[in-house]
Amino acid sequence: MSDQSEQSESAVRYQQVKKVTLIGALVNAFLAASKIILGYIGQSQALVADGVHSLADLVSDIIVVYAAKHGSRQADEDHPYGHGRIETVVEVLLGFLLIAVALGITIDAVSRINTPDLLLSPTWFALVAALISIFANEVLFQYTFTVGKKVKSNLLIANAWHHRTDAISSVIALIGIAGAMLGFPLLDAVAAIGVSLLISKVGWDISYRAFKELIDTALEAEKVEKIKALILSVDGVKAVHSLRTRSMGTYALVDVHILVVNSRISVSEGHQISESVMYRLLKGIDEVSDVTVHIDPEDDETCAPCRYLPLRKDFQIYLNSVFENNSYYDRVTKSTLHYLNGKIIVELVLPVSILDENITASDIFSSFKDFEDPKSYIAEINILFGL
Repeated sequence: MSDQSEQSESAVRYQQVKKVTLIGALVNAFLAASKIILGYIGQSQALVADGVHSLADLVSDIIVVYAAKHGSRQADEDHPYGHGRIETVVEVLLGFLLIAVALGITIDAVSRINTPDLLLSPTWFALVAALISIFANEVLFQYTFTVGKKVKSNLLIANAWHHRTDAISSVIALIGIAGAMLGFPLLDAVAAIGVSLLISKVGWDISYRAFKELIDTALEAEKVEKIKALILSVDGVKAVHSLRTRSMGTYALVDVHILVVNSRISVSEGHQISESVMYRLLKGIDEVSDVTVHIDPEDDETCAPCRYLPLRKDFQIYLNSVFENNSYYDRVTKSTLHYLNGKIIVELVLPVSILDENITASDIFSSFKDFEDPKSYIAEINILFGL
């Protein structure tokens, strides 16, 4: 995915999130004011509690717009993976905000239940306000959830569920108000507690999901299996291991080690296989925005490690000492090293013209067959002839 297309997608996504959330904010501002005022006038603690819930939703709408704006910014030098975690942090704060609101409502309702003189007697104003709230919030939920799915915004989807819980809390408030109007004033306070429990449950779910993302919890098992299947479908890939996934706001990041079919392929072919893996994941799974592929010539979880072996510069000095008495070694035109299972397989290329000098290939092979390897670096020596 090019930087230009990513920027364009982020800009469109932000505008969609901003539009939907601002509409929700206007509706929540109206609902919060009307429910708190009518709840006070209409003598309904449950409706006032529901109005506070709408007020919390209004605050969350403002925070969502802020998070969407800054979370959609492109990666920079200080944030190489982008700013998606801003949305995640805001989700945690939204969840705790809802829990705090629920706690305040519960404390007030319990105090009224313990002091019957403080119980309220709701009027039809409160009943009408609850009905309007149910309808308005359900419409908001459907609209916000649909757009959230379309632009793949977890934050917007979480905010949609705020609208749904506000609608459900209004239903609970409606039941409490109706019960109190029928002569059971305790029901209004009980409904307020019911609303607060619902709010706290939603707040916990949102915070918990976001917190798991902050500690780099892997993607869902089904998604991981799909990623693995796509990787294995790439020609040249033999196996997958050390597959790690994590979320970053709306997007997902993948790190993987792949075992190639042929352990002696060229660097460029290995790179091409890794590029194919990356392309297939980016195109095959919408959430994936970044893929890091490590090519393994062998299963490094079971084979002997090669990390202690010398790199080419030092090994070449060692190899020169091993074959310093070999009369053909100084004719070598190219050497290839394969680091496998804790040893080095050496391929030496001699000019094919050497065979025109009354020297047989058998003589050359024999000269390289017996060698002393004091440090036990070498697994085998293979002789090839070329230009």
